[in-house]
Amino acid sequence: MIKSLLTAALGLALASSAAAKPGDDIAAPVRQFIDGFNSGHIAAAFAAFAPGTISIIDEFAPFHWTGPDAARAWAAGYDRNARANGISGGVVHYQSPTRVERGAGRAYVIMPTDYRYTQRGQAMAETGQLTAVVVRTQRGWKMTGWTWSGEPPHPAR
Repeated sequence: MIKSLLTAALGLALASSAAAKPGDDIAAPVRQFIDGFNSGHIAAAFAAFAPGTISIIDEFAPFHWTGPDAARAWAAGYDRNARANGISGGVVHYQSPTRVERGAGRAYVIMPTDYRYTQRGQAMAETGQLTAVVVRTQRGWKMTGWTWSGEPPHPAR
């Protein structure tokens, strides 16, 4: 009985390691985008997206960007919004995904986040989540869209 259980456990472990291939980290493009945003390395952030139509939904007007240049349009909108509202030093901290659903070369990823920034000298925070759709490409997983959902901004504690 124990030998059967050990054999079954070993078989599952081998199957799991065989199924996991390099580039199989579904959340990698989400982290790449956030890391690029945080470091100001916008080219690295944009490289997290798949070619073609992208869709982004965020909390500042016009709230929705779509099309092949949606990431660049969102970044320009973020900069305009930040300047207009005295926002600087924006950094997104993230945790491991709380949900990943995958099928047919696509996946849905929910990643808890904490957005910290300074607004007119006041440290601010927003806790929320970034939800992304990713697609498997020849270059690994890439995002086709994301949305931010979170609590209203408040003074950081």
